[in-house]
Amino acid sequence: MPSLKIKIMQKTHYEKHLKFSIFLTSVFFGVEIVGGWISGSLSLLGDAGHMFRDVFALIISLSALNVSKKLPSERKTFGFHRVEILAAFMNGIFLIAIGIWILLEAYHRFHSPKPIESTSMLIVAVIGLGVNLYVARRLHGSHDLNIRSAFLHVLTDAVFSVAVILAAILICLTGKTIFDPILSSMISAVIIFSSLKIVKESLRILLEFTPKDIDFDQVFQDIQKVEGVKGVHDVHIWSLCSNINVLDAHVFTDETDMTEIQKIKSVIKQTLEKYNIRHATLEFECEECILPNKVKKIDH
Repeated sequence: MPSLKIKIMQKTHYEKHLKFSIFLTSVFFGVEIVGGWISGSLSLLGDAGHMFRDVFALIISLSALNVSKKLPSERKTFGFHRVEILAAFMNGIFLIAIGIWILLEAYHRFHSPKPIESTSMLIVAVIGLGVNLYVARRLHGSHDLNIRSAFLHVLTDAVFSVAVILAAILICLTGKTIFDPILSSMISAVIIFSSLKIVKESLRILLEFTPKDIDFDQVFQDIQKVEGVKGVHDVHIWSLCSNINVLDAHVFTDETDMTEIQKIKSVIKQTLEKYNIRHATLEFECEECILPNKVKKIDH
């Protein structure tokens, strides 16, 4: 399928960025662990946890890209493109777990404050912000749900790094360590909310719901407007992955000439391209089907 090959070419662009991002993020994960331990900052240790999550997310994203580039075979006729959705779903769940962990740790810090070395905390946080922004810039712009998931991981870490910097400055100026768990709680709430969107979108694809950006009735109407189409039924629309939509339908026509039927099919597929439906299976029938989901007739 040509459209699948095009998708493979688009993904290759991000592969080298992912590899370097994994290396850079892994190195700084170790730096933040040491910095968080020395400074005693929950925010910094939480950011280190996010860095570890980012390494995990980026590795899954890279693996998904490599696997999904494999062409379809007799056993796997759609290839491995659904792997990216599984990876995005796993990333989202892991992100929620990290957010809950930070909230619990912050709760304990409210009741049992600990001393914090704000200078070390500030230096490491500034470096961490730079690393996150650099990696986010490398991953920005993809329509691939899996890459977007990894990008979201890194971007939320960048926001979290800003919060750590603010906490370090406030602690340095006031001497009050309460800013550390307060900002940690705020950022973790944002992370949980944003990751829920990724999980929800992944589930929509895994459960083969109609894509949220497609109006089912409008697709129905557009097919029915094609000259030669007398009715449509058994229409199913779902997503193979984040940027490939699929449709199958039964088309009722009074045309019996195969050449004319082929022309009708071509027009329908061209019409569906605006919905990003790259793979359409159309079964033409010259007699009405008597089904619960009956044929919708039209008059031209």
